[in-house]
Amino acid sequence: MSGAAAPAVALDGVCKAFDGRAVLADVDLRVDAGETVALIGRSGCGKSTLLRIVAGLIDADRGRVRTVDHVAFGFQDARLVPWLRVWDNVTLGMAGDCGRMTRRARREAAAGALAQVQLADAVDKLPTQLSGGQRQRVSLARALTRRPDLLLLDEPFGALDALTRLDMQDLLAGLRARLGFATVLVTHDIGEAVRLADRILVLADGRIRDEAHADRSSLDGQGRPLGHQALEERLHRALRG
Repeated sequence: MSGAAAPAVALDGVCKAFDGRAVLADVDLRVDAGETVALIGRSGCGKSTLLRIVAGLIDADRGRVRTVDHVAFGFQDARLVPWLRVWDNVTLGMAGDCGRMTRRARREAAAGALAQVQLADAVDKLPTQLSGGQRQRVSLARALTRRPDLLLLDEPFGALDALTRLDMQDLLAGLRARLGFATVLVTHDIGEAVRLADRILVLADGRIRDEAHADRSSLDGQGRPLGHQALEERLHRALRG
């Protein structure tokens, strides 16, 4: 359609094998600007491989990969440098800019990003002084300094306790609503996928086997979309199948 926004992600016929074993087979995927897509599936189905191909961390063996220019990646492990202050860890994600910025400018940029993740008082702390949830907030702040149009997340909340995980889900949803970036989220948690995503894709045997849409026009008190129970049941069946 004329004037339509370019997608944040467009994959066409993407294939990947390791040691002769096919991990991804002719995957087509489109993620629109501002959309959140969750990838679920059994261990070894290719979720993380697909995410890393989108990020450019590994190359596809075949197929076409297109993304927007400003992409940030978040891992399950926050991957903070333990001897650096929080603000210095945050500015490590400012690709290529740190060498041209003064220390004061870097610290101010970090402080702004930390305020967005509700961690403004941690600017001068060390990672060892933070809880697991706080470290993940720092990781998100580091991603935000890149001003991403696309945020890629690989099980970012998997190591957190249940309550902290819900807090981080709420934080991510709020950031997405405010800043408007597209998101691709890999998760093993169907409830998390339904709570956060506009669309949930089920991967199996290296292919997208099912696709479900969440009706986010109405949310309950826990931020879950209309008909979330039926949707979760459908996704459980898809994973079992």
